[in-house]
Amino acid sequence: TCDNESGGADFVTASELPTTLPIARTDTCELRHKAVSANMAATATAVHRKGANGSLRDTARSSGTQTPSIANTNGAVPSNQPPTSRPSSRQSKYKHTFPVHSYARTSPLSHDAANPPSFFGFRNLMGLVLVVSNLRLMIENFKKYGILVTLSGAAIRRGDWTWFGVLYIITPCFLFVAYAIEALAAQYAKGKVAERKRKEEQVKKENHTDIDVDGTAERNEKGREGVRKTGEAGRRHVFSTWRVIAFCHGLNATTMLVIATYVVYYYIHNPGLASFAQLHAVIVWLKVCSYAFTNRDMRHAYVNTAGASSAINSLESSDVLPSLYKSCSYPNNITLANLSYFWWAPTLVYQPVYPSTERIRWDFVARRAVEFFILCVVIFVACAQYAVPLLQNSLDSITHLAPLAILERILKLSTISLVCWLAGFFALFQSFLNLLAELLRFGDREFYSDWWNCCDLRSYWTSWNKPVTHFMKRHVYAPMVGRGIPPQLAQLITFLFSGLLHELLVGVPTHNILGVAFLGMVIQIPLIYLTDPLSRMQGHNGKLAGNLIFWISFCFFGQPVAAIAYFFAWQAKYGSENKPEWPLQGLSNR
Repeated sequence: TCDNESGGADFVTASELPTTLPIARTDTCELRHKAVSANMAATATAVHRKGANGSLRDTARSSGTQTPSIANTNGAVPSNQPPTSRPSSRQSKYKHTFPVHSYARTSPLSHDAANPPSFFGFRNLMGLVLVVSNLRLMIENFKKYGILVTLSGAAIRRGDWTWFGVLYIITPCFLFVAYAIEALAAQYAKGKVAERKRKEEQVKKENHTDIDVDGTAERNEKGREGVRKTGEAGRRHVFSTWRVIAFCHGLNATTMLVIATYVVYYYIHNPGLASFAQLHAVIVWLKVCSYAFTNRDMRHAYVNTAGASSAINSLESSDVLPSLYKSCSYPNNITLANLSYFWWAPTLVYQPVYPSTERIRWDFVARRAVEFFILCVVIFVACAQYAVPLLQNSLDSITHLAPLAILERILKLSTISLVCWLAGFFALFQSFLNLLAELLRFGDREFYSDWWNCCDLRSYWTSWNKPVTHFMKRHVYAPMVGRGIPPQLAQLITFLFSGLLHELLVGVPTHNILGVAFLGMVIQIPLIYLTDPLSRMQGHNGKLAGNLIFWISFCFFGQPVAAIAYFFAWQAKYGSENKPEWPLQGLSNR
């Protein structure tokens, strides 16, 4: 630094130094001063140069390009902003002096971090720990039990197969009985529409108009009264007929479900095969109900609007019948082909028309079939090799009512039950239903949504099984609300009805109506109201807490408890304390 002619000091950057010093100038002191100035300028973030007019101007150097300075008027660098450049160690003569802590920074895992880091590595670590932990458990299981998976251990009695086949053939017949009932109802509806048209034409002919001297037209009051009385009598007759048709549909559906439940409970011993038979019966029962409910509304709209020119009737028809149904309106939808498609369609809600795809992708079908087969094998191996021994070892703890031992068994069973449930969910809702939808060119394939991200239990129950959710909303919840029942009470009734179906699907195949499945659904009700506010909270903490409550109830206090309860009841009814049974594989002492 050298004094200038005005008495001040000039600070210059390295770029302002001449590339070649004048040869005529050989003053050693001056050369030394210029070299020191260059080194100091290379390490500075910003400099001030006093001009001839006494003003200050900022200059900065970054990679050889001048950028706006961040220095204050007093030359200090703000502590919360990074410097514009850092000199290279090769450029600086004083290599121990370049600033390391030049501005304020936060730790990456702090809540106030400006740019939170990615947790990609931690996710990999958690996945690795999960794999290694389960691998250790598999090795431990193999050392303790050996290989328990055998096809002979999965043998099912011939009588079970016989009754299963009989039920599988008989159950869909009730769906075609519903078709026969609806076909008769459609013929009746056609007759009433034709009769009404004839009466309207007759009234128009008999009705005459009297013209008075002023030219005013008056309708015959006697004719109008006759039309009104005829219409009221016809409506009463139609509604009484609708009640008879509804009774026939209800009797048909109830008979089918009662017969299937009776056969499963008393004649199909194997609970695995019995579960498939009972599930098939419940599915067909729900389809029969949906077929009857939907056609009842369509038939009512047809009778009230067909051939009518009233604007009110036309508006009612457009409200009841969506535009999607125009290509197959009532009664044209009452055909065997239409019913057969609904029988196999991956839905529980009847519609005359469904959205469809253009063609069948056979490669897609093959992939879904392979997925379904592999997942079925995984579930079978997991149950035979891990779940059954674990359940057998839990019997002693339950018999002696040891709380800590029971809790340890529940926690240990939660892992394998979760694996089996997730594999079953993917096999059914992703692989099998998509395979069936592709073969039928069924277009709407939203069989589930992202239930694993749910922040409240209400969202879980409405998103993990969309076919059942659509049925409950369309045929149970909405009609109750439409008849004046408060929505909260309608939701409660719908949930209790779903609990009854769960008990029917679990208690009947295991031949033990314990009410555990129904009670498990009832316990969910206070948890639903507990987690509802969490999902509406602002920020991340509420949603995190709701999701954790969902997973805890799902993994630890739901399926494992129900599995242990029904297994213990099975062993108490069919098993032996000295010779443990494998009920999931069809073995018994009898």
